Amino acid sequence: MSPFARPELICSTERVAARLGDPRVRIVDCRFAFDRDMRAEYLRGHIPGAVHLDWSTDIAAPPPPSGHPRWMLAAADDLARRMSALGISNDTTVVGYDSEGGHHAARLWLGLRRYGHTAAAVMAGGIQQWLREGRPLEPGEVSVAAGRFTARPVEGVIATKEEVLEAVRRGDPWLLDVRRPTEHTGEEVRSARGGHIPGAVNILWKDALNDDWTMKDPGAIEEMYADAGFGAETRTITYCQAGVRAAFTHLLLTALGHEDVRTYDGSWEEWGNDPDVPVVQGRS
Repeated sequence: MSPFARPELICSTERVAARLGDPRVRIVDCRFAFDRDMRAEYLRGHIPGAVHLDWSTDIAAPPPPSGHPRWMLAAADDLARRMSALGISNDTTVVGYDSEGGHHAARLWLGLRRYGHTAAAVMAGGIQQWLREGRPLEPGEVSVAAGRFTARPVEGVIATKEEVLEAVRRGDPWLLDVRRPTEHTGEEVRSARGGHIPGAVNILWKDALNDDWTMKDPGAIEEMYADAGFGAETRTITYCQAGVRAAFTHLLLTALGHEDVRTYDGSWEEWGNDPDVPVVQGRS
């Protein structure tokens, strides 16, 4: 397997296993599902020493009175409090994992990156790879001493609706819709309106993964984006429904060595519920 340009962002199970019990490392179980309680799965068995995080509540801002957009990243102080409660300080290395290829864990990575914490990674292959290799799990809650996390907001990590509107007008940055094709065309409607942002290219986030949730070779991933028009100097804004799948693609592009990548934090949850922004249905 060819290496990622930024291999520190994609952590192997071997590297995680080698650092179990290291007080400088915090492993975070980010397993999530909308239709069931994944905290119960965590309590039944998780990587030894891992704490649990639910991205939809722990690092998401409350919705506005209108009800939308939901699931925007938490404000700096709120995220800092949650990280501290998980035993994460500014000098802690954070490794997130989940059971769906890393995209839920990537939402944690995005939040940390947004607030200035760069020592963060996602474990490739998720808990399935850990179990395939016969590695141990432990049940129950993990108690940790509180950390001291100070959020330091960084520009150029997330994009606002206004910045996406400007990208539509200018044709730059590249708008990358990583939702299912049925979401992109508007056949599947998950907001007030279905469809996609004008000019957006649709590449399913999961196409970077094998059927067993392991990551494809970095060279193959790079080629997939290049075939759709993504070049070495392309500026990119990723989006999906709630900024989670988009965070995963953001992570991969950054790991491949592309620095000018942002995620539209509101994603379709914001855009599709705003009657004043343009929407395209069908294929562009």
